[in-house]
Amino acid sequence: MSPMKLCVPGERLCSTEDCIPGTGTYLRHGYIFASLAGYVLRKNEGEELPMISVVRETEAQLLPDVGAIVTCKVTSINPRFAKVHILYVGSTPLKDRFRGTIRKEDVRATEKDKVETYKSFRPGDIVLAKVISLGDVQSNYLLTTAENELGVVVAHSEAGVQMVPISWCEMQCPRTHAKEFRKVARVQPEYLQA
Repeated sequence: MSPMKLCVPGERLCSTEDCIPGTGTYLRHGYIFASLAGYVLRKNEGEELPMISVVRETEAQLLPDVGAIVTCKVTSINPRFAKVHILYVGSTPLKDRFRGTIRKEDVRATEKDKVETYKSFRPGDIVLAKVISLGDVQSNYLLTTAENELGVVVAHSEAGVQMVPISWCEMQCPRTHAKEFRKVARVQPEYLQA
């Protein structure tokens, strides 16, 4: 199957002798033009000329929803919360950038008052989290890592090496053997991809 041709509004697609106009097109001076940006689609309907139309991308934009497991990257931390960019919902990458917040009290299920954000996350960490609320006016999603399966899945040490989890709250650099605190996720097999 050949890749579909992209077109822009006003682009001449073909002559009326070769095709009949369909949706997303218009006629002018014996030629068929695109009326919107999208993919050119030709359909043969029996004996007559093929119909040419322009269709937009049909995929609906996936949005993080309450209860969805999301993969995010930590952008900044402070004593009260960690700011993240949501990259995936489940295993589907997002086209647009969505921001999220993991509050201090949503980091783990027990001993919430003893949580220290900088001992749970660092900027650049990749985190599995669950959406708990659609957030506030600033369009931040509220996220939680208060389950064993949620938390940091990928972290890099100060030496720039990917760290290995050694407990639920620590990761270790394989090069320097330095240990750093993190809220480590116990990753389930369905989230592991080669």
